[in-house]
Amino acid sequence: MNSFTQKSSFQTLGTVSTAGLRSLFAPSRLTLALMLASLTLTTPTFAGEGHDHDVEKVTNKAEKSASATEDDHGEQALTFTPAQLELAGVRLLPLSSDSLSFSNLNLDTIATATLVVDRDRTATLAPQLDVRVQARHVVPGQEVKKGEPLLTLGGAEVAKAQAEYINAAAEWSRVRRMSEGAVSVSRRMQAQVDAELKRAILEAIKMTPEQIRTLESTPEAIGSYQLLAPIDGRVQQDIAMLGQVFTAGTPLMQLTDESHLWVEAQLTPAQAANVNVGGPALVQVGDKTLAGKIIGRSHELDSVTRTEQILVSMPNPEHVLHAGQFAELYFADAPKGSDLASGLSAGIVLPDAALTRSGDGDWQIFIQDEDGFEAIEVELVQRQRGLSLVRGDKLDKARQAQLKVVVGGAFFLASEQAKAGFDIHAH
Repeated sequence: MNSFTQKSSFQTLGTVSTAGLRSLFAPSRLTLALMLASLTLTTPTFAGEGHDHDVEKVTNKAEKSASATEDDHGEQALTFTPAQLELAGVRLLPLSSDSLSFSNLNLDTIATATLVVDRDRTATLAPQLDVRVQARHVVPGQEVKKGEPLLTLGGAEVAKAQAEYINAAAEWSRVRRMSEGAVSVSRRMQAQVDAELKRAILEAIKMTPEQIRTLESTPEAIGSYQLLAPIDGRVQQDIAMLGQVFTAGTPLMQLTDESHLWVEAQLTPAQAANVNVGGPALVQVGDKTLAGKIIGRSHELDSVTRTEQILVSMPNPEHVLHAGQFAELYFADAPKGSDLASGLSAGIVLPDAALTRSGDGDWQIFIQDEDGFEAIEVELVQRQRGLSLVRGDKLDKARQAQLKVVVGGAFFLASEQAKAGFDIHAH
């Protein structure tokens, strides 16, 4: 090897060695990033450059941590938006609701019942003269307000009754303006009685006092009138057809105020033994439970079924229930001496959908307060036909605080509770 070749080899070796050394000591991008982060963190912060703000953030975190430690309840509460609750089918009821607060309710004392219209809030429209249907202004099932027109009625009998009233009213008005000496007492009395009789006939065909007064001043309107709604209600049993003539006393339609309904049940003598008028009753229709009040009992047994009729009145908010539906009635027993002596609470009655199992297998329900939804353990006293009687100390406290209980969608809350890892015993 000549000197030139040897020199070139040494130069190549030197070049390779230098490149290798550079690659060996060159810092990676990750190393540079860590070095820059370290420099940033160790850079001193002077007053007016954010030091006070950083201290404030640390202080706030510490305060929040202390607050969370002091209030474990807030950590255990589940919170959701109204849209989430609606989507999950979560339904709430106040613990003070009449349908929940039943003392000594016996789920074994049950009777099959039927919903019927409240007869105190139902009006049957049956004019006491032959009438002809000239026009219709409503449809079956329609909600109407008091004073709204239902039908336009007329006919020969209607025209005759209206004409006779106009004549009788005019005669009584003439006689009334005469002095006492100008007309005998009997004549005055006869004129007044005749006018009132003719007025009563118009009232019997459901003309209102205002319609009757208008008729006196506008006799050309003889022959027809509008049948107006006497109460707020829903149009039912509507049989009137255009042009049809109905004889006197035929019911044309019925108006029912569905804000309240009656419940009719047939009870055996043993079931009716502790039923008292004015006492409470629980009405279950499907998945809905409503509080009712016993308003009557027949005190007479049916000759065929050997049962006694019991009548219960109940509110029907939002008109969700309708006459003709089947229901089940539950009644309360007299308080037991052992329960009174032990001081046990009567508990509340909830649908089965309100109860779930906690992580350790105990029964629990969900209560809503200002922080959200919290699960509390309860004791299951009795269960029957989709209803559960439960009680517990925490339940009593929640009732005193006037909180709400979940009666639908509890399974969704239990699932979210399990996902969050909440422990019901952490309280």
